[in-house]
Amino acid sequence: MPARFDADLVTRLHREVGDLKRDALSLEAASAATLDVIPAEHRESGRNLLHYLALRRHDIRQLQIELSHLGLSSLGRLEAHVMAGLSSVSATLSRLAPSRLPTSPPAAPENFQDGDARLRNNALALFGPQQREYAVRVMVTLPSAAGTDYELVRELVRAGMDVARINTAHDDEATWAAMVVNIRKAAQDVGRSCRILVDLAGPKLRTGTLAPGPRVLRVAVSRDERGQVTRPTTVALVPNRAPAPSEGEPTLPVASLLLSEAQPGDFLTFTDLAGRSRELRLVEVSLHGARAVAYQGFYLEPGMPLELQRNGKTIAMGVVGDIPARVASILLQQGEMLVLTGPDVPGEGAVQNEGVRTPAHVPCSLPEVMADVVPGERIFFDDGKIAGIVRQASATQLGIEILRTRPGGGKLGPDKGINLPDTRINLPALTEEDKSALPFVIQHADIVGMSFVRGADDILALHEELARRHAGHLGIVLKIETKQGFENLPEILLTGLRRPPIGVMVARGDLGVELGFERMAEVQEQILWLCEAAHVPVVWATQVLETLNKKGMPTRGEVTDAAMSARAECVMLNKGPHVVKTVQFLGDILLRMQDHHHKKTAMLRKLKVSEGRWAHDG
Repeated sequence: MPARFDADLVTRLHREVGDLKRDALSLEAASAATLDVIPAEHRESGRNLLHYLALRRHDIRQLQIELSHLGLSSLGRLEAHVMAGLSSVSATLSRLAPSRLPTSPPAAPENFQDGDARLRNNALALFGPQQREYAVRVMVTLPSAAGTDYELVRELVRAGMDVARINTAHDDEATWAAMVVNIRKAAQDVGRSCRILVDLAGPKLRTGTLAPGPRVLRVAVSRDERGQVTRPTTVALVPNRAPAPSEGEPTLPVASLLLSEAQPGDFLTFTDLAGRSRELRLVEVSLHGARAVAYQGFYLEPGMPLELQRNGKTIAMGVVGDIPARVASILLQQGEMLVLTGPDVPGEGAVQNEGVRTPAHVPCSLPEVMADVVPGERIFFDDGKIAGIVRQASATQLGIEILRTRPGGGKLGPDKGINLPDTRINLPALTEEDKSALPFVIQHADIVGMSFVRGADDILALHEELARRHAGHLGIVLKIETKQGFENLPEILLTGLRRPPIGVMVARGDLGVELGFERMAEVQEQILWLCEAAHVPVVWATQVLETLNKKGMPTRGEVTDAAMSARAECVMLNKGPHVVKTVQFLGDILLRMQDHHHKKTAMLRKLKVSEGRWAHDG
């Protein structure tokens, strides 16, 4: 025997691999009741997951090193076929031994191809057929405009959208229905399959209403480093109480009589709140209002006088109309206290009165969670931008010390997310609002998304509702976005396998807040491993190519992140002004990475860089 195949080493390694097999089979036997309720055609996936869990209860890093030094599999890529991998290594070690070694524990027949095939078939059942050169599907969260903009939906399908996601946390049923019509029509016109996933909102904990801010219109202009105006700001002039003509454009409500006298080239003059003389030049006038350009910034509030001038003469006079209140926010500093209350009282900032400081208070959307909170637990606001710790807790309010904000303080607004990673929240993941949305989901969707899944009970509640409504055709995507959900992922997967097809979405936004951004890299890996072991397809989500989607140009870091997403079965993009371009860009990345990686395995295709002139020298 060669020196590297030392008999004692081979015998020890064979014993250690055999022990791993015995542990895996022991856990399988102890979990017979769990496996029995999984449909027969998916029971092998449950078995493989249990085998993987048994394996990962051990630290086998030294064993891996020693196996690789013998030129054998290091057991580092056996997620989809655990028993086949262990049996193959055990058999090889047995043949390397100078004398016959004891036979390792028997197991049901299993080969390396079966696990991969199950995962592919499950992805096919959930997300539909592979339609491009790359196997990874692309999911896109649709904006509200998808209900009225058919061309946008068609371009998304043509660019490579395999699954359209409708989020019931936004818009209304009429808008959702219009989106469905456009998706189905676009898929038919383009000649591609496009599944529809409808996400149930779930019990999202958010900040509530804040006391309204001032009714002030603030308009700024862009200036260069020398203070010169680089681009004037367009201001929409509308009749008082008329809706704003477009999002993001400053809107100044004025009297209809003043607008009726206006012509292009006129000037609207006034003195603003800071006492500065200002003017707007009208560039467009229609029956519905006018547009003007501002070369200087200004502040206005309702009732302030306005003059319409032409050739230096006053043509008409009026006042500023009803300006909506500005969206309020509360400025929080490190070390301050914040009181979290029920939803009845609008939030307000801290008040200093005769030496007595009353802390800021903000309502939350789900006050019932307060009963689950205990002092000492962490709390995060607005995707982790503001961090605190609970100092006092009761069933009606929480006293929170702010531990971290941005330099200069953090602004907390309404409808911002709240995370309680240390709290064992007892709310059901399926809310009454979710149940009321289910008839629409069942009628129109191919897949239902379940948010804030924390454990098996949440999944069983959804199974029960779908069975009661005879919705066996729906696939299910379980969103892992809480610390509880991640910690309970094995039982979540085993429960989900009872009613296939299922998938898991790695919702990295809330999950990153709850677990800490420094842990996200390893956590998303672990979710991929566990799901592959269960042959459950994964959706890689949250901020994928977000800068490209929003601004039209990607960052280097997010391109690397998108490349890693190729290890999932589906990648989700958010809505954005450049979403069609982003779908195309992602498709190019997925196509390239398919030749280099499959899950954890590097695929060694021929490299052009290896064919340089130097390769022929000497």
